[in-house]
Amino acid sequence: MPAAQSRPDGGAGTWTQPADVRAAVRKKWDSGALLARFAGGHHWEPLAIPIRGPSARQIGERLAEVRQWAAQWAEAARGAWLDGYEETWALLKVGPGVRRLNELMEAASGTRLIPWLTCHPMRALRLANDWDQLLATVRWIEQRQAPGMYLRQIDVPGVDTKFVERYKGVLTELLDAQLDPSRVEAAAPDFAGRYGFLRKPGYVRFRAAGGFRGFSELSVRTKEIAAAPDGITRAYVIENEITYLAFPVPEAAMVIFGGGYAVSVLELLGWLTDLDVMYWGDIDTHGFAILNRLRHHLPHARSMLMDRTTLLGHRDHWVTEPSPTAAALDRLDRAESSLYADLISNAYAPSVRLEQERISFAAVRKAVTGC
Repeated sequence: MPAAQSRPDGGAGTWTQPADVRAAVRKKWDSGALLARFAGGHHWEPLAIPIRGPSARQIGERLAEVRQWAAQWAEAARGAWLDGYEETWALLKVGPGVRRLNELMEAASGTRLIPWLTCHPMRALRLANDWDQLLATVRWIEQRQAPGMYLRQIDVPGVDTKFVERYKGVLTELLDAQLDPSRVEAAAPDFAGRYGFLRKPGYVRFRAAGGFRGFSELSVRTKEIAAAPDGITRAYVIENEITYLAFPVPEAAMVIFGGGYAVSVLELLGWLTDLDVMYWGDIDTHGFAILNRLRHHLPHARSMLMDRTTLLGHRDHWVTEPSPTAAALDRLDRAESSLYADLISNAYAPSVRLEQERISFAAVRKAVTGC
């Protein structure tokens, strides 16, 4: 330890105590720095901890206090002088934790996970109770995963999809370290896609004029509907389910249930770019946000019954939007942007919302048929 540093203007309360040094060592343990060096096989290095002691003047003026302070250090030196890791573990009473880390490293022998353990020893200890399952999951995915599997098919005792979801952060780090890079799709937006598992499929639910192959309504996996039904030139995207079911579908048209922000599944339907697309959602801030999102994929999409005339004509049916957004929307036309700004600024009333199911059906018919 370095030589004592004096502070001439301080009293006995400013002198470094053995407990202060123990606290400094404890801090290095809590940060994981000490355990990481030990786990990485690095030799012990002395810890540089500054010590403040009495000045020459204080020795003369407060001799009794100085003797007591020196006695504390003499006692500490006999029992806790740190010449290596073992003395440090004994001082901090952390031997069980060190032994547990050794057990975790032994369990991971033969894998590429040792560097992760040595870099994150404190996280490893926090995960110790689940380490066997985490390790078994990584090994199962590496050795037994086959194309076309869902996460649900991981067959490890004590592991289910809830477990994977709860620990997907650390599993991502472990799998990235263990798997061959060719098996990691780094650009994937989710855990399943990153490691080659099937995602829950998206579905498009629709009705078509005159029905479709004998069905009045179908719900089809988005990846499996490669084209619009024959003869369809227009698609209406409707947010409310009952409104979608009651919607008067005109000739050569289909109506698709959008389901709020679930319109993202429509991004997989490339054939929509060849249709005249009409979007109808609630007149509120989130309704315009969904329209804006849809236009990022279908810039030609037009809105329906989302205008100022419709809003003001149904004043008696307004409700309050529970959690309005004020996000910047870059795909609205001038009239839509103006109305969106009025909604944000509470120009008519606080958090105005006109849900599409509250709009008169006569207005719906007129918007669809023109009469």
